[in-house]
Amino acid sequence: MIYRSPLPAVVVPETTVPEHVLAPGHDELALLDAVTGERLTYAELRTQVERTAKGLVGAGVKPGDTVAIASLNRPLYAVGVLAVMAAGATAALINPLLTPSEIDRLKGLANVTRTLDLDDLPEGGTETLPPGDPAGIAVVLFSSGTTGLTKAVELSHRALVANLEQHRPGWRIDETDVLAANLPFFHVYGFTIILNSGLLGGATLVTMPRSDPGTYLQRLADHRVTRAFLVPPLAAAIADHDGPIPALNLKLVLCGAAPLDEDIRQEAERKLRAPIRQGYGLTEAGGTHQTVDGDLDSDPTSVGVLCPGTEARVVEPGTGNDTAEGELLIRGPQVMNGYLNDEEATRKAFVDGWLRTGDLVRVHNGRFHVVDRIKEMIKYKGYQVAPAELEALLRRHPAVRDAAVVGAPDRVNGEVPKAFVVTQGDVTAEELMAFVAAEVAPFKKVRQVEFVREIPKSVSGKVLRRLLKESH
Repeated sequence: MIYRSPLPAVVVPETTVPEHVLAPGHDELALLDAVTGERLTYAELRTQVERTAKGLVGAGVKPGDTVAIASLNRPLYAVGVLAVMAAGATAALINPLLTPSEIDRLKGLANVTRTLDLDDLPEGGTETLPPGDPAGIAVVLFSSGTTGLTKAVELSHRALVANLEQHRPGWRIDETDVLAANLPFFHVYGFTIILNSGLLGGATLVTMPRSDPGTYLQRLADHRVTRAFLVPPLAAAIADHDGPIPALNLKLVLCGAAPLDEDIRQEAERKLRAPIRQGYGLTEAGGTHQTVDGDLDSDPTSVGVLCPGTEARVVEPGTGNDTAEGELLIRGPQVMNGYLNDEEATRKAFVDGWLRTGDLVRVHNGRFHVVDRIKEMIKYKGYQVAPAELEALLRRHPAVRDAAVVGAPDRVNGEVPKAFVVTQGDVTAEELMAFVAAEVAPFKKVRQVEFVREIPKSVSGKVLRRLLKESH
């Protein structure tokens, strides 16, 4: 069975990302940093992108080269990444918080030829920019590595432009919007859904660093942000925030990167006084699902409907047979070219032209619900146990601040659910196991509990269960 989007098809122009998002017209404020005050209007952004792109060409950058950018969010990030693409090169977007050796490894993985310093951007003059190639590789992003070694994902201009157009019918961003740009631009969520979608719509993007929830809420109020973007840890921090809530101007809040607990969603929604809806996507395909602005009364526990032009199947892992709950397969113009220099991984990622997401989903009334990562499913006596379900349940206990569940090897049962718990009150392992047991089927019961100081997570908020397994 093939699922298709209920949204009307979109026309994907044959153009590059810089040409698409920097079309002449709107010249109001494009980017503003909430801490430093650094700012760029759309006119200044276009001028600086062209000047920097010519400077790169003058310095010898050419089509086929890959230029690394390792920076936190700031207005000049947009200049750097768009200039690299305008120069005909590929931008490799790297997390600056990695260690030097980790950064060097990613540079090697992406075949980086040089690194761009945003505080020392080259300035060109009369250089001629190469003609744009929609089929060329625009960026290399890096998969999160939650279930294995990090891979370099190649995304073409055509795929990114297609994804931007796919989101416009649902998310009607325009020049009246102010977007909170707190999620990292080096991640597909921040790069496509926030940075480029915001620029395409003519909105103002307010870059801001990670902060405590009180500071974050005050920044939303100070800049009259209309659209905010969360990951589950930030949503949980807002839900738990017991300080004053300033007057906010939000009309929609999007949460993505990992499943959001419904109790957390409801409480954070109450604090923000705006609807919180979930989206879904992956590094290899950008955003594939969305909640439509005009359909906010639909199921808030879902990740919405398929984006226009996107097709999906739900299959039994390992067999490819259609099923009510199974692995999500995706097909559409936004899908990656492949993993750079890794033909075997690329081949395994696709089944008859369908991209394997590795996520377990179910569909109800055309809306998709993410259950968990397939590789993270716990197999207890042959039963499949979803860690996310048990984690959500544990977080409802008043003494639990955070939790993660993994499969612990067991000679008799294969695996048993083991919980790692961060507490905010007095509770014993036995009490927590009994709390869970009262709410789930016997095969889902947590059999082991270990108390820890924190749960390791990626920058996008995904629990790094692999690290828990390796270190405990």
